[in-house]
Amino acid sequence: MKKITIILMAVLIMTATLTAQEITGLKIIENVYNRPTGQDQEGDLTMALINSRGDERVREIKQFLKEFGDMEKKIMFFVSPADVRNTSFMYWSYDEAEKNDDQWIYLPALKKVKRISSDSKSDYFMGSDFTYDDLGDRQPSSDSHKLLREETIDGEDCYVVESIPKEEEYMYSKTVSWIIKDKWIGKKKEFYDEDEDLLKTLTVKETEVIKDYIVITLSEMHNVQKDHTTKMILKNVTLDTGFSDNKFTERMMKRGM
Repeated sequence: MKKITIILMAVLIMTATLTAQEITGLKIIENVYNRPTGQDQEGDLTMALINSRGDERVREIKQFLKEFGDMEKKIMFFVSPADVRNTSFMYWSYDEAEKNDDQWIYLPALKKVKRISSDSKSDYFMGSDFTYDDLGDRQPSSDSHKLLREETIDGEDCYVVESIPKEEEYMYSKTVSWIIKDKWIGKKKEFYDEDEDLLKTLTVKETEVIKDYIVITLSEMHNVQKDHTTKMILKNVTLDTGFSDNKFTERMMKRGM
């Protein structure tokens, strides 16, 4: 009996070891990319820009997201303050490998929808610490991923994954992500500049479970080199309401909500 128990324990240990070995950096990032988030989402987004002196500028945004099979569409309408009111931003993100996001911005002063070129993806969005590229969904195949270690942050067990872009001229030399096990959601992400110095850190502060989906409701992007922070607060979130597919057009960008 004792011998059988020892054999069973050995089998369990071997199984656990094999399971741990099977998880890779790529698989972790793929799990994050494919995490269910609902068919559509609507919410009120507050974007707070905080400089090194603690001065804060607040922008209120209404945003809509929707899944369209192998692509996701998102549109954001700026509500306030007056200097950015009626500005809108839209992006279409594709699951197809090697296909870049399509992005547009509407500036009411020019009364024109402008397409964001690939050369402009590294520009910062509306004075925030997020680039246009950060706002899209980066495909797992765009980077080489390596599982570095496992760590615990705020009581959450995380995988730590290093991602190095395959594109030589990409704006970041690498990123390092802390991914919560089993939830497959990022807890923290570090972005390194072309000289491999830490540029900025994205931290997820709060999440909420809505209709069995995990929704990020508070996150902060801190640019350590400029000592500037962008805080994103998402409220009044509704999921799977089935709003119109026609929400995501250049016509709607000009017209507004």
